[in-house]
Parts: sequence; structure tokens; C-alpha cells
Amino acid sequence: MPETPDLPAKPVSQRIRPSLTRLPTRTPARRAFRKLMRWILRVLVVCFTRPTVQGIERIPRGGPLLVVTNHLGDADLVLGVAYSPVDAEIVAKSELYDFPVLGWLMDAYGVIWVHRGQPDRAAIRVILQALKEGRVVALAPEGRESLTGALEEGLNGASFLALKSGVPLLPIAFTGTQNAILYRNMRRLRKTAVTMTVGELFHLEQSSEDKRQAIKLGTDEIMRRLAELLPEEYRGVYS
Repeated sequence: MPETPDLPAKPVSQRIRPSLTRLPTRTPARRAFRKLMRWILRVLVVCFTRPTVQGIERIPRGGPLLVVTNHLGDADLVLGVAYSPVDAEIVAKSELYDFPVLGWLMDAYGVIWVHRGQPDRAAIRVILQALKEGRVVALAPEGRESLTGALEEGLNGASFLALKSGVPLLPIAFTGTQNAILYRNMRRLRKTAVTMTVGELFHLEQSSEDKRQAIKLGTDEIMRRLAELLPEEYRGVYS
């Protein structure tokens, strides 16, 4: 069990809109839009950062697959979409839907909106359906952008989904993508060194007859796998 620093509680969505949570349909228009966005984001990454991407060859070209990442800042999503060779369904907090332009772009891209801080059964059903259909789903087990610039304690959602579905997991770790660093350098016309590191596929085992205990052990394993991909200063409570 990691030692948790004295941080504010994880966020709780104040506005619940079940109608937002749906599985994106893979229409020809959406496929084309996603491909266009990947190229646009790749250009932005090259313009504003010095990216180092490692282990891309470890990403399967299809699902079912659950991708788990750390979450340092806005650029995590940009970097991941820009360089991933696979079309993934991204789990995103519902609050972003209300952001001008960004919310529209994300909805057009087709994300799975989730309400945080509670058992979002609608989101769970949608994600399990996506995995059942053989899709790739990406989410951040920490449940929010890190307040410390390093790993915070993971939530149990990813572990529950992996154990329930039996699909493999793929850890992807980011460094250098903290908003404070990235946006400061952008204002100064400096490029920020960022990294994206892809780990090895793994499965979670039902290691305990107690389901809650098994889920908790699974969460610790997921976060340990992410920590192994990160430099010591980014490992946080999983150092």
C-alpha cells in the first residue's frame, strides 16, 4: 500500500449527465476525423516540444486492450494520440464537455465521458462493451491530473475493468508534460523535452477470493508497472 501525501480529495463530478456517456460509433466520418486529428496533433507536438517516444512497437494493432497511463498534464493526451498507431477510445472527465471548442472537438473525436468520484455504472457498461467489441480503451487510473508532478495513489476503476473483462493491459508513461512547465516554455518560445514510454503487456490475475482485495491488489500492480517506466522523481507514492 503506497503512502499517500496530504492532498485534496479526488475530484467528484458535480453535474451528472448520463446521456453524455455513450460508446462512440465508428462511422467513416469519425475515422477520417480521428486520422486528421492525429496528424494535426503530431505537428503541434513537433512545433512545441522535443519528443522522445520509446516502445511504440509494443502497442498491439488491435484490441481488446486496456491502456493505462499516468496523468501529468494536457499534453499527455496530445502526445498519446499523436504517436499511437492504434485507434483508441479515450476515457475523459465529463467536465471537459463544457469547454468551448475543446469539448466539441473531443465529442466529435468520440471519447467516453465519465463522471468522477462515484461508481459511474453507465461508463462501466460502455467501457466493458467497447472491450467486448475488441476495441482499445485508454484511461488514467489516478483519476485526475497529478497535483504533485508524480504518481498519486491509483483508483480502482482500471483494475475492476481488467479483472471483469479479462483483457490485457498496456502501461504508457509520460514525462515533461506538466502544464506549468509546458505552457511557461511555450510563452518563452522554448521547446519542452517530453517522453512517451510504452511498457510490456500484462494481465491481472484474480489473486484473492475476496473481490475487493483482488481489485486493490490489481490497482497496486497497475501503478507499479507505470512506476517502473518512470524516472525516480516521477514515481511519487510508488517510489
